[in-house]
Amino acid sequence: MNDTAPGAPVAKKIPHERTHHGHTFVDDYEWMREKESPEVIAHLEAENEWTNAQTSGLEPLRESIFTEIKTRIKETDMSVPTRRGGYWYFSRTRAGLDYGISVRVPISDDADWTPPEVGEEALPGEEVIFDSNIAAEGQDFFSLGTFSLTDDGRYLLFGVDNSGDERYTLRLRDLSTGEDLPDTVEGTFAGASIDPTGRFVFYTTVDEAWRPEKVWRHVVGTDSSDDVCIFHEPDERFFVGSGFSRSGKYMFVVTGSKTTTGFWSLKADDLDAAPQVVWPRVDGVEYSVEHAVIAGEDRFLITHNQDREDFDIIDVPASDPAGTARETADAVDEPGAVADPASLGRALLDDVEGLRIEDVDAFADFIVVSYRRGGFARVGIIELGTDSPFGPLQELPFSRETGTLGFAGNPEFSQTSIRLLFTSMSTPAVIYQHSVADGTDTVLKRQPVLGSVDLDSYGESLVWASAEDGTQIPISLVYRTDLIDLDSGTATSARADDPHEQAPAKPAPLVLYGYGSYEMSMDPYFSVSRLSLLDRGVVFAIAHVRGGGEMGRHWYDQGKTTVKKNTFTDFIAAGRHLVDTGWTSPDQLVATGGSAGGLLMGAVTNMAPDLFAGVSAHVPFVDALTSILMPELPLTVIEWEEWGDPLHDADVYEYMRSYSPYENVAQVAHPKILAVTSLNDTRVLYVEPAKWVARLREVGADVLLKTEMVAGHGGASGRYDSWKETAFDFAWILDVLGRSDVDIDA
Repeated sequence: MNDTAPGAPVAKKIPHERTHHGHTFVDDYEWMREKESPEVIAHLEAENEWTNAQTSGLEPLRESIFTEIKTRIKETDMSVPTRRGGYWYFSRTRAGLDYGISVRVPISDDADWTPPEVGEEALPGEEVIFDSNIAAEGQDFFSLGTFSLTDDGRYLLFGVDNSGDERYTLRLRDLSTGEDLPDTVEGTFAGASIDPTGRFVFYTTVDEAWRPEKVWRHVVGTDSSDDVCIFHEPDERFFVGSGFSRSGKYMFVVTGSKTTTGFWSLKADDLDAAPQVVWPRVDGVEYSVEHAVIAGEDRFLITHNQDREDFDIIDVPASDPAGTARETADAVDEPGAVADPASLGRALLDDVEGLRIEDVDAFADFIVVSYRRGGFARVGIIELGTDSPFGPLQELPFSRETGTLGFAGNPEFSQTSIRLLFTSMSTPAVIYQHSVADGTDTVLKRQPVLGSVDLDSYGESLVWASAEDGTQIPISLVYRTDLIDLDSGTATSARADDPHEQAPAKPAPLVLYGYGSYEMSMDPYFSVSRLSLLDRGVVFAIAHVRGGGEMGRHWYDQGKTTVKKNTFTDFIAAGRHLVDTGWTSPDQLVATGGSAGGLLMGAVTNMAPDLFAGVSAHVPFVDALTSILMPELPLTVIEWEEWGDPLHDADVYEYMRSYSPYENVAQVAHPKILAVTSLNDTRVLYVEPAKWVARLREVGADVLLKTEMVAGHGGASGRYDSWKETAFDFAWILDVLGRSDVDIDA
C-alpha cells in the first residue's frame, strides 16, 4: 500500500454527522460543499497545483497527443447542408477558431433535395447567421443551449451560457437586418423554441433545486416581465419541456420522470389556448407523441410501454387521442386511467418481437422507426399507403454487425429522403441520404481523418463476458491489427463460452470504458482522438453493462435501484474476462468512465482494486448516497426513480450505503486514480470527487484531482481546450500503462 506522497494536499477534517434510519455516518470532508468559501477554493487550487506538479513530466506527451488530434481533425471543415424552409443551413469550422459558424444559402430549386456541395470558399449567396466565436469573445466558457428558427428564416432564437451552470440567456435576432431585438430572457433552461410564424417564444425555467418546472410564453416584441406561464409542474419527480412537431402544426408540452411521462398539445394556429392532455399520466407508463397526417387526417403516433416492456406504436386521432380515458395530470397513480391502446387506434407494426422501439418520426409520405435489435441501433421505414394506412417495416441495410446506424438531421416534413449516419469502432462516421422512393443511398460526407492514418489497419471485435448470474455481457473492442496480433483472423463476434473467440497472442495494454445508467446505450463509435491510444498499442473496449439500454428495457431494469450492483459486477466480469482470455492483464488494464460512469469507476475501485492498474474518473458521482439524501440539490428527487429513495426507505438506504464509493473506501492497495471535475457542474457537484480524493489520500492511494475552475458538466467548451483535456487524460493513462515513451507518426 502506498503512503501519501510528501507534499500532496491533506484536507483538514471537520466531523459532520449524517443520521438516517438509525445509522450515523461521520463525514470529515462535508465542509468542502461550501463553494463560495475561500478555503474550499484554495484547497481545489492546491489540488490542481499538485496534479500539475505530478504530471509535469508528461507535458511533452500531452503536447504530442494534442498535436496528433489537431493534425488528424480537419480544422477547417463544414457540415452537410440541411434543408429548412427556403434555405440550406450548415456550419463551418475554421482553423484557429474554437467554435462553429452557422451559415445558410437560399434554395434555388424547391424540387431539389440534394444538398449543395460545400467547399472551403463561401457559396454564392452564403450568409453568416450566427458566429459562436464572436459571441464567445471575452468569455472563459461558452455554450449554446437554444438555436431555433422561424419557418421563413427571418428570426433566430438563441440561448447562451457563459459559466457552465446550464442556465441560458435568450435573445432574438432579426436575420434580415442582423440586429438583435430588445427581447431578452435571463435564467432559462436549454431547449427554448420560437413558433414557426415568429409570434411567440416558449421557454422553460427552473425551481430552487434547478428542476425545469414551468413553461412560459413570450410575445415577440414585448418585455419578459409580461410573459405568461402556460404550464407548471409541481411534482418534483418530473422535468418539463416543450417543442414543436416536425410538421409545425402542433406544439407539445412534455413532463417526464424516470418511469412516467405525460404530453399536452396545442395547435400551432391557436397558441394562446391552454395545453390539452394527450394521454392521462399514469405511474409507470412512458410514452411519446409525434404528429402525422395519414389519409388527410391529423393523427398522433404514440410510442408507449403500457402493454409491452420494449414499447409499441399506435396511431390515434389527434382530435381525441385518449378517447373516454381523457383525464388531467391528477391521473398519476390512478391505475387503468389510459384505455387499452388497442381500443384507441391502429398498431403501426405487425411484429415487434425482438425490437426495443426507441423513437418514431413522421413525414408526409412515410414514417421512420428507430429501434434496437440484437443489441445494436437500427432504422426502418414504413411507407404510408393508399389501400392500407401502413406498409411493412423495411429495415435499412446494416453493413457491419458491430456498427451503429442512426437518424441524423431531418427537419422537413415534406422531404422525400432521409439522412442517416453510420459508424463503428473502426469506421469513421458516414452521413448518407436514403431515397425512400427507390431505396438508393448517396454518401454525402465521410468523417475526414487526416495525417498518416491507414484506416485499414484498425480492427474491431465483439466478445461476451459471463456476469455473476450468467448473463452474457457484450464488449466492443478496437485495436491496431498490426500491433495487436490476434491468434487467428482479425475480428470476431463470439459468446464467452465459444472456444473460437479470438484474443491477442500476448496480453496488451487495454482501456475499458463503462457507463451503465439511465438506459443510455454506449453504442460503438469511431473516435479520432482515440487513435492516439490505439497507435501506441493500446486496445480500447466498451463494456455494455446492465443499467444501459443496449439489450432492451430489461437491460436497464436489471441495473438500477436495488439491483444497481449488477452494473458494477458486470464491469468487473468484463474486465476479468478480458484478462482470463488473454486480451490484457491487471497491470495493463485501466478503467475509465464519467458522471454515472464515474460512480461505476468508484464502485469497481472498491470492489476489485486488484483488477486495475489505473482508474480515470470524470465528473464522478462518487458521493451518491449523500447527494440522493438531499432533495434540495439539483436533480435529486427525480433521481429517486433511478437509484431509489434512501431518504424515506431504510432498505434503499442500506443498499446504497453498501456501494456508494466515498463511504466504502478501504485501507487496501488501490490502483492509480485520476479524478477530473468542474467547479460549476450542476449535475455532479465538484464536492463529490473532492471529498472522495481526500478520503482516498487518507488511506494512502496514489490519486490526483483536476478541477476545471470555469466549466460545467461537459468540461471545457472550446474545441482546442477540449482536445487538451483529452490529451491530459490520455497521457496519464499511457503513463499508467507504461506506454508513455512510445513514439508514433501522426
